[in-house]
Amino acid sequence: MTNKQPSFIERMAEKLGLIPDLQQNREPDLERIAPEGELTQFPPMEQWDDWTEYEATEHPKRVKRNYAIVPTTCFNCESACGLTAYVDKDSHEIRKFEGNPYHPGSRGRNCAKGPATINQITDPDRILYPLKRVGERGEGQWERVSWDEVLDDIAGRIRKALQEKRNNEVAYHVGRPGHEGYANRVLQAWGVDGHNSHTNICSSGARFGYNLWYGYDRPSPDHANAKFILLISAHLESGHYFNPHAQRIIEAKMKGAKLATMDPRLSNTASMSDYWLPTYPGSEAAVLLAMAKIILDEGLYNRPFLENWTNWQAYLQARHPESPVVFETYIEKMQEEYAEYTPAFAEKESGVPAARVEEVARAIGEAGSQFASHNWRSAASGNLGGWCVSRALHFLTVLTGSVGTKGGTSPNKWNKFSPQFFSTPPGQKFWNELHFPNEYPLSFFEMSFLLPHFLKEGRGKMDVYFTRVFNPVWTYPDGFSWMEALMDKNMVNMHIALTPTWNETAFFADYVLPMGHSAERHDLNSYATHSGMWIAFRQPVLREAARRAGKNVEFTYEVNPGEVWEEDEFWIELSWRIDPDGSLGVREHFLSPYRKGEKITIDEYYQYIFERTKGLPEAAKKEGLTELDYMRKYGAFEIEKRSYSKHITELTPEQLEGSVREEGTDLIKKNDKTIGVYVDGKAVVGFPTPSRKNEFYSQTMVDWGWPEYATPTYIKSHIHPDTLDKEKGEYCLVPTFRLPTLIHSRSGNAKWLAEISNRNPIWMHPEDASRWGFQTGDLVRLNTDIGYFVDKVWVTQAMKPGVIACSHHLGRWRRRQDAGNRWATNTVNINHDGKGGWKMSTLSGVKPFDSKDADSKRIFWTDGGVHQNITHAVHPDPISGMHCWHQRVRIERPHADDNYGDIFVDTAKAHENYKEWLKMTRPAPGPGGLRRPLWFNRPLRPQEDLYYLDESGE
Repeated sequence: MTNKQPSFIERMAEKLGLIPDLQQNREPDLERIAPEGELTQFPPMEQWDDWTEYEATEHPKRVKRNYAIVPTTCFNCESACGLTAYVDKDSHEIRKFEGNPYHPGSRGRNCAKGPATINQITDPDRILYPLKRVGERGEGQWERVSWDEVLDDIAGRIRKALQEKRNNEVAYHVGRPGHEGYANRVLQAWGVDGHNSHTNICSSGARFGYNLWYGYDRPSPDHANAKFILLISAHLESGHYFNPHAQRIIEAKMKGAKLATMDPRLSNTASMSDYWLPTYPGSEAAVLLAMAKIILDEGLYNRPFLENWTNWQAYLQARHPESPVVFETYIEKMQEEYAEYTPAFAEKESGVPAARVEEVARAIGEAGSQFASHNWRSAASGNLGGWCVSRALHFLTVLTGSVGTKGGTSPNKWNKFSPQFFSTPPGQKFWNELHFPNEYPLSFFEMSFLLPHFLKEGRGKMDVYFTRVFNPVWTYPDGFSWMEALMDKNMVNMHIALTPTWNETAFFADYVLPMGHSAERHDLNSYATHSGMWIAFRQPVLREAARRAGKNVEFTYEVNPGEVWEEDEFWIELSWRIDPDGSLGVREHFLSPYRKGEKITIDEYYQYIFERTKGLPEAAKKEGLTELDYMRKYGAFEIEKRSYSKHITELTPEQLEGSVREEGTDLIKKNDKTIGVYVDGKAVVGFPTPSRKNEFYSQTMVDWGWPEYATPTYIKSHIHPDTLDKEKGEYCLVPTFRLPTLIHSRSGNAKWLAEISNRNPIWMHPEDASRWGFQTGDLVRLNTDIGYFVDKVWVTQAMKPGVIACSHHLGRWRRRQDAGNRWATNTVNINHDGKGGWKMSTLSGVKPFDSKDADSKRIFWTDGGVHQNITHAVHPDPISGMHCWHQRVRIERPHADDNYGDIFVDTAKAHENYKEWLKMTRPAPGPGGLRRPLWFNRPLRPQEDLYYLDESGE
């Protein structure tokens, strides 16, 4: 293609020296990768080893750059979208990230967080070497140490704990994202019940509601093929899997699908919806049950699915033993059960007009089996009884027969790959009550946000405590209680922070170990982004570029910046040193499956998994590649294009051999285990519930002391209007929404993201602002159960009247002695009165700084937001264990000495608050002395006899 000829004005300007001579030494254009006007194509795969393009930063010069393009995956949310890293073949540095068109989930498209990965790789404040604390914890003094020193010290401590049977004093606390069972396998090899997670401040409410229905705890909507989509909160633009989901939601809308969003904020998603349902927080289940009533009353339900795949006979026998056990009675009794959930009742509770509730309900019923829905954090995580929201939402999925259908909502597990490991250790012989206490037998999952309170009560201690990409001091409620625990060696003897970035929790560690970001590590990813199943390979791109160039690399830190490593190799090396002679039984689980008696390598670990991935060996063979090399080349593999109706998979003759049909039920038993169910005369796998069906009636809830919740219901939240005194200025604060450009606590070192989003004001409707005389930018003091914080007001009609909101992804901070994240952190001073009173004051906001990155001098924003989470008391739902994020706050005009960003918390009051919520529980044991229902999952499942308490309750 010929160059565009310069205009007369351009030529004259060049001659006069007004602009550079753009035509001098001009070369012909590089071959275009797409027809003129198209920007959707990518460099062809055959040129990924040697790709040439012009350097944008050198404009107007035409400077060529030669790249090796290496695929990996994004680390900045759980979507794990595909990335391609452009590695400069001359400097051997990563220059930029773009999408990977071979990734089945993201399909080459990324949100702002993907390209911003380059900021995190090149951040001048990043941790480049292993660091050991000097002085007392929290003083901010560090010294560089070697990886050998780190490994030997930690391994020796763990070895001693295992030898002394103190296995429950070793714990690994994971933030996000995980890596498909890798760490779980390591912990079980050590024989510790040491897995802890952030689930109970994220998703356990939603998980519990779904699990009660069908034994799976996460939804996977087939948005692209739906006729009607209902989202609880803002999943299109800022929720789980939001980039892959957003693509497919828009595809559905382009085909005529309708979208409804239930959210008190007019979020980006709500603004693009056909129906915005601004519910009062906590009322969502009431609205959903009203919709269920309409579908039942108007006969819009799917009879075949209800009749074949719900446990209606058990419901009638338990609740209505005097009635005939026929399907018609089932419908009649459900109608009676939900008679009170009228559209008028829904309007009273939620504020959504009754007519709108009816309209949406009918549209859902008419969509039939093509009704897709999603709920993850939002309402299910905000409220006492929040799990009722996901349970009521799935009720609509059941009524419409859209469970696992095209255009419906499948269980997450149907769309998610599970790797086969080279060695699977047995379940651990310990039950750690710091993670799964007896008071919360139904929790999903570990009660992690209560850990400081458990430690204060002397329930146990941590000898070796790993935090992995995890920042509870900032992310969790009641962060000052975490600081108190982390600074007390009697509670936490050694704290190791495994992190790619500095964070508020790492400030209180003994070791800060730099772990690689998305382009600097190995991981497997497989998520329920749509109706298919895929696996993606997050790989250290500089290592792969070196391999292509013929260089041998033993450990990833040899090619990463500084000595940045990765957990995968770290765990292998640490485990090997914990058990130097094999006497503890640890080392045997880290032996190569290919080289007898030798330590496994990271390449062997993944080669073994890829060899056993359905369809991958055949695809690799066609290209003359090993399975590992295929994944190195493409970065992802599609295992199944469609994943529908797996519950009707028929059991094979081999599976049925030796099985029996349980008397009085349709269950198929083998070796005292249920393996399936007879439906329509066929032996099928069904669902992993006690009945193998969707359980409208939950005997589990009855058996574990909650009979009032045996069927889907509505529980009034702890922030229901009845509990608030508006005369005293009490409001519900919604702190659970995220801005789509931010990543929990990991966006602090991404300059592009901090530039876009750097403040979190209080959203307030004009009616409420008028009552207080507030205008945008005014200060407001919000009093919580345990303290207060001072923020600015944003007056907006995008907020439901009577409710206020504040994003939870801002308010990052560091003290004068702390390093890191200067793009996003306020500098603060923290004072402690020794009696539980903690005061944080902002000394300065974000400001320019000197570094090797010239942009650090160009910072123009000064506001880093306000750390609201630390002022929240813990609110553990007594059933699901979910922290109920929504806060009862009392609004005040600022006091005379209040300043923006001021925070005060009384941790003594926080502990008393914890005890009050603890009284609401109904502890184990359950039936047969169980600690927890056997059919409820645990991330790290111990041996089955550990599920039973002895007669003493221990």
